[in-house]
Amino acid sequence: MMQNHCAVPNCTSGKSDPQPLFRFPHDPERCKKWVEKCQRQDLMDKSPDQLYRYYRLCGKHFVTSSADGDAQSTVLKDDAIPTIFDAPSQPQNGQGKRSKEMTKDDEKENKGRKKMKKSQTETNKDDAQAIPEEEKYKEYLKSLFEVLVLLGEQNIPPRGPGDNKQDSLGSSNFQALLDYRMNNGDEVLKMKFDANKEYCSSTQLNQLIEVCEKCIREKLKEEVKQNGFFSLITDDLVKLSGEWYIPVFLRYVDQSNCQRERFVGFLSFEGDEDALAEKLLSEMTDGWGLNMEQCRGQAHSCSGTHFSKMKKFAAKLMERYPKAVLTLRSTDTLNMSLVSGMALSGIQLVMCTFKKVESFLSQSPELYLEFEHAISIFYPEKEEKANELKEICRTTWTTRNDAFDVAGEILEALLLCVDSVHDNEDLRWNDQVTHDALEISKALTDFEFIMALVVLKNTMTLTRALGKNMQGKATDVHFAANSLKAVLHSLTEVSDNLDVYHEFWNDEAVNIAAALDIPVKVPRSFLRKHQSELGTVQPDSYYKEHLSVPVVNHIMKEVNELFCENHLKALKCLSLVPSVIEQHKSTEPDEENVQVFKDDIPNLGTLSAELHCWWVKWSKKGKGETFPSSLHETLQLADVKFFPNMLAVLRLIGILPTLALEDSCDVTHKRFKMYTQNTPDKFKSKSLALLNMNYDVCCDLDSMVEVYMKTYPDREEVA
Repeated sequence: MMQNHCAVPNCTSGKSDPQPLFRFPHDPERCKKWVEKCQRQDLMDKSPDQLYRYYRLCGKHFVTSSADGDAQSTVLKDDAIPTIFDAPSQPQNGQGKRSKEMTKDDEKENKGRKKMKKSQTETNKDDAQAIPEEEKYKEYLKSLFEVLVLLGEQNIPPRGPGDNKQDSLGSSNFQALLDYRMNNGDEVLKMKFDANKEYCSSTQLNQLIEVCEKCIREKLKEEVKQNGFFSLITDDLVKLSGEWYIPVFLRYVDQSNCQRERFVGFLSFEGDEDALAEKLLSEMTDGWGLNMEQCRGQAHSCSGTHFSKMKKFAAKLMERYPKAVLTLRSTDTLNMSLVSGMALSGIQLVMCTFKKVESFLSQSPELYLEFEHAISIFYPEKEEKANELKEICRTTWTTRNDAFDVAGEILEALLLCVDSVHDNEDLRWNDQVTHDALEISKALTDFEFIMALVVLKNTMTLTRALGKNMQGKATDVHFAANSLKAVLHSLTEVSDNLDVYHEFWNDEAVNIAAALDIPVKVPRSFLRKHQSELGTVQPDSYYKEHLSVPVVNHIMKEVNELFCENHLKALKCLSLVPSVIEQHKSTEPDEENVQVFKDDIPNLGTLSAELHCWWVKWSKKGKGETFPSSLHETLQLADVKFFPNMLAVLRLIGILPTLALEDSCDVTHKRFKMYTQNTPDKFKSKSLALLNMNYDVCCDLDSMVEVYMKTYPDREEVA
C-alpha cells in the first residue's frame, strides 16, 4: 500500500510538523543509497519501482542545497541524497550510526532547511498544500486503477455479484476490494471515504473503465506498429447490452519471430451493409489509429444473416487496401466456414440442429451414455465402427470437416436417443431435458433437414481433404495449396452435371426418410408464402432449385474467393520451410511465388541468389540430422538472420490467418471463447474484455492516471 508518511523509522513529521514528501528515485543506485541512509533493512529486497510507488521520505532529511530553485521549493535535484537523521534506527553491525558531530556546513544547511520549512508554513501555506493535494489525488486514482486492473485480469465483474445499476456501487466487488485496501493502510482511500462516504460513483467507475480500455489498446497498437505488418481477424458476433458487436483481433510476428494474436476490442455491428462497412473501417483507422496500409491479410468468422454484411466489409477493405488478402481463419474448419455463410433455410436448419445436439448432450454424462447405447444398438455386429463413432462424438464433432458424414452415420442412433429421452418412461430426465429432446427430434424428422444433410455430405466431401490439410503441418498446407486446382475441377464437374448428381442425392434422402417414416414434402414455410403453387411444386424440383444449385454455386464461389491467386502464392512459399525443401529436394522453390512479397522484402535485387543459397543449405540432409518442420521452428533458426529476404518472407507468411498458431501462441482466442461462454450476459463488458484477454500486457498505472486527469479534468478534492 502507498504510504503517506515518511518511511524513516521514528520520524516526527506529520500534522504537527508538515513536510513535503518525496518519492524514492527510479534510478537503482540512488534508490539503494536512499534505503541505506534511512536504515530500513526491510526495504532492501524491494524493487526501485515498488519503492517509487509506495514509499516516501520527508523534506526534513534533505539539506537546502538538495532542492531546486529557492528556499520554498519542494522539488528535489536529480542527485539528491538524504543526509539528516535525528537518531539511529536498528543499527546493524555498527553501520548506519549517524555521527554525533556535525560540520559547520551541515549546521548551516540544517538551519537553512528549518528556515525554508518555516517560510513555507507561515507565509505560503496554500501553495505548499496544493502539491501534496494533487499527489494525493493521483495516488487515489492509482488505487482505483490498480483494483480495476486486478478485477479485469481475473474476469471478476466490478459491479458484481449483484446487478447494481444505481449510481452507488453498494456491496460490489470493486467496493469490497477498496475496503480491503483502506483497512490495510491506504490512507488516501480512507481520507476519500471519510470525506464522501464512498470511494467513487458508478459514473466515475465507467470513466475509469473507458480510460483503462484506451490505454491498453494504445499499448497494443504500439506493440503491433513496432513489429510491422499484421492481419485483421474477426470472430462470431457477440451480444453486449442488447446490441451486436464484432470482436477484432490482430495477428503479427513479434521481435523474437514468434507469431502473436491480440484482441484489440469490439466494434458495433449495427446498421445497413454499405454504411456499416464504411463505419467499421473508419473506426479502425480514425478511432483506433490502426495503419491499415500495413495490413496484409484478413479473415472473418460470420454466419447466417450477418454473413452478407461481413462480406461487404471484406470487399470494402480489399478495395481500399488491395494487399489485405482474404483468407480462411485457422480456428475454423474449411467446411464449416464454407457452409455457415449460407442463409438457405435448409442449411441453417442443419447448422442450428448441430448446435442444439452439442448443447443437449453436454448437459450431463448420463445423456452421453444414453447416446452411446443407441449407437451400439445400430451397430451390433460392427463393434469397431461403433467405438470409432463414440470416440468421435466425445469431441466437438459438429465443427469438424467431416461433420456431415458423421451426422449421416449417427442419424438413426441420435433420433432413437432423443425419442427415448423425450418418452422418459423411467422418469430419469427433468422437463427441460425432455423438451430439448423433443425439439431435436422434430428437426431430425423434417425432410428438409434430411435433404440438406445429404446435399452437404456429398458436396463437402470434395473439399474435406483440402480442409484437413489446411490444418496440418507445413508440408500438409503446402500440399493443399498445390491441390486446389484439382478440388475446383471436381466442383466444376459436379456443377456441370448437377441434374445427374441431384437425382442421386434426392434418391438417397428419400431412402433415409422412408427408413425413418419421414414424409417427403416441400417445406411448409415455402408453401405458406406461395399458396398459388400448392400441389404443383414437386419436392424433387424444389430442392434442386432451392438447395442443390445454390449450395454448389456458393461453395465454388467461396473457395475461389478464399484461395485467390496471391493467397495461394503465399501458401506455396511454405516451400521455404526446411522439411518441405527436404521432401522436394529435387525442385527449387519457385521464385514467382516469392515475388508476391516483392514490395515488402528488404532487397529484391538479391532475392534470386539468396533463394538459391537457402535451397542449397537445406536440400542436403546429413545423417541423423533433423530439419525444422514448421514455420515457427524455421523462424527460430539462429542463422535465419543471415538471409534477410527469406526472414522477411517467412514473417509475412506467419501473419496469414490461414496458418494455425503454436499452442503457446494461441492463448488470446482461447481466452476470448472462455470469456464469451463463461461470463454472464449482464456482466459482459467490451472494455473489461479487452483487459481480460490482454492480461499479460504490462499496465502502466501512472499513464492511466495521466490520461484520466487529461480526459476528466474536473475533480473533487480527496479530503
